[in-house]
Amino acid sequence: MSRVVRYLTHPQVRIDPQIDIPRWPLNEVGRARVAALAASGALGGTTRIISSDETKAMETAEPLAKALGCDMQIDAAMHENDRSATGFLPPDEFEQVADAFFAAPEVSVRGWETAAQAQTRIVRAFETALSSHGAGDLLLVGHGGVGTLLYCHLADLPISREHDQGPGGGGCYFAFDAERRIPERGWLPMERLYGAG
Repeated sequence: MSRVVRYLTHPQVRIDPQIDIPRWPLNEVGRARVAALAASGALGGTTRIISSDETKAMETAEPLAKALGCDMQIDAAMHENDRSATGFLPPDEFEQVADAFFAAPEVSVRGWETAAQAQTRIVRAFETALSSHGAGDLLLVGHGGVGTLLYCHLADLPISREHDQGPGGGGCYFAFDAERRIPERGWLPMERLYGAG
């Protein structure tokens, strides 16, 4: 029986420049979107969830694991690209730096982890997760940046922000067969898992 792997990004967060970015929680919209997905039963075949250790990812994964009654594990290696060198950046400035991050994968932009380094890390975390997974579907819960880098790797595409999840605050996913390891399509909003959105 085929196993489906899904990579899901956390939805909208409460931005607080006074808090370290990895500790930002979901905001009300983000929590409501996760609650709707958890209540939908759309992930019913999922037997294991692995989450980044960032607060926003764990707050996405935990209600889903509870609703499914399945195991949830934390993998710190699934964190978003390391942006601690700059910390919080105003939205316009962040977008410019993020563009440069994807455009020059081997270059550290303003001290950020390079896209190439982040891709190597997330691919290794993915391989570890899949190699230890048994029966049933697997859900990985993480972030848009490294999720896009994983997507590019699996789809055999060069690193490019063209393949990013796009605007809207996150809460998107892509899926693939565990054996074939080729994404079925690009990013979709989580609501598409249960026929909404």
